[in-house]
Amino acid sequence: MAASAVFVAGVAIVLTASAPDREWLAGDSHIHSHWSAGFDSSRIPPVSLKGQDALYSTPGNAFMARRFGLRWMVTTDHGGPDHAKLNFLQAHRELKLSRELMPDLLQFYGMELNMPGMDHHTLIIPSAADEATVLRDFEGEFDANQDWALPPDPRRFSAETRRRALAHLQGLERLPLLFANHPSRSATAIGTYGLDEPWELRENSDLAPEVYRGMEGAPGHQAATLSADGSVRPEVEGRPGIARGRYQNPEAPTMGGFDQMTAIVGGLWDSLLGEGRRFWIVASSDSHAHYTDPARPGVDFWPGEFHKTYVRAAPTYEDVLDGLRQGRIFAVAGDLVTTLDVTARSGGRIAELGGTLTVDASRKVDVTIAFRDPDVANGSGDTPVVRRVDLIVGEVTGPAVDVSVDRNPTTQVLARFTRPDWERDGDRYTVTTTLPASARPRYLRVRGTGTDLLEPRADQQSENPWDSLWFYSNPIFIEVD
Repeated sequence: MAASAVFVAGVAIVLTASAPDREWLAGDSHIHSHWSAGFDSSRIPPVSLKGQDALYSTPGNAFMARRFGLRWMVTTDHGGPDHAKLNFLQAHRELKLSRELMPDLLQFYGMELNMPGMDHHTLIIPSAADEATVLRDFEGEFDANQDWALPPDPRRFSAETRRRALAHLQGLERLPLLFANHPSRSATAIGTYGLDEPWELRENSDLAPEVYRGMEGAPGHQAATLSADGSVRPEVEGRPGIARGRYQNPEAPTMGGFDQMTAIVGGLWDSLLGEGRRFWIVASSDSHAHYTDPARPGVDFWPGEFHKTYVRAAPTYEDVLDGLRQGRIFAVAGDLVTTLDVTARSGGRIAELGGTLTVDASRKVDVTIAFRDPDVANGSGDTPVVRRVDLIVGEVTGPAVDVSVDRNPTTQVLARFTRPDWERDGDRYTVTTTLPASARPRYLRVRGTGTDLLEPRADQQSENPWDSLWFYSNPIFIEVD
């Protein structure tokens, strides 16, 4: 039996699910519907204008999600003036209809929170009879843009309100999840951050450790460089192009479609993991409007068309949420892989993604990486091929003295594996290696690519996202007896 734990009011409750019940389920944690509204602010209170920010209905999004192979999704509409009422009275009603129309797709209720003092965050509410009330009450009190008063109440944007919001979520009977969205989109350079600072991520993790579980390693808006016919948008003289992810500052782009916080080996994500934080990455579409839409061409792919977040879980709301909380996750672009099983073994003990392996300091650790690279066309009509898999290892050294630190100098690409190193069984590939014994606690994670690049390069405004495909696993921690 595979055991996991959920936390209810801070108390750990162990759940069990037999290994055969769990499978890799593709999903998307960040999808907008037409209930991400615009607002007529000339009236008090402002009047919601449906379909102004995002175009499609929740059932429409769900239909496209299933078309592209998703098994779960989260509706995350933007908050705004009096949006809590709109969400409660109309958006949730449509979500319930969508669940009836598409019962084989798990559809979570949530929102893209305007986090006080920070950038947007995905909030996922556990599926339950009171989910609409839980979100209404939270959004009404804490979303930074909920109030329509002029001038705005500065307390809505304060760090203190953010802290109260996290305490509120951590105290709920059924714990939700929070992930920071596009965390470096407001950065001005590599290592010079904007709305989401390293110290804020650390503080949020400390304040709500079972709720605040990670960030978008792979942000959406990945079709921003594409024209409606699928070609790269032509550059117009005197006007900059649109970058992948809408990361518009050329000094702080995405890298292979992934945020700099994730893509830089030994960077911010590794600094958080090096503290022993269970802090995971996900991928999303951030879908508002498809890049081919004839009415209003957008910068997005459909849910699941390009990015997927795979969670190892039984196909239930409870276990998918548990998988997201516990880190049984990998993120992938362009259907480069459809399964990714990483195991660490030592002395008869075993751990998988998101797990912890406790070892004797004198024992080596055997690591097995197994993935499926299907011979099936992806959303672009291509059949991408994995060219290399990297094993990344870093030390866990404890809490950072400097909460603004964004580097882990112990992290390195320990090994790079190419096709001659793999054992093949049809479309399934396996490679095994051994980590030497160490008295230091460590973590390992896996990255792979369909390119020949040793490291992901800075994404250009004139590139096709389908030409630079990567996948990233979440870590396994190795603790020492």
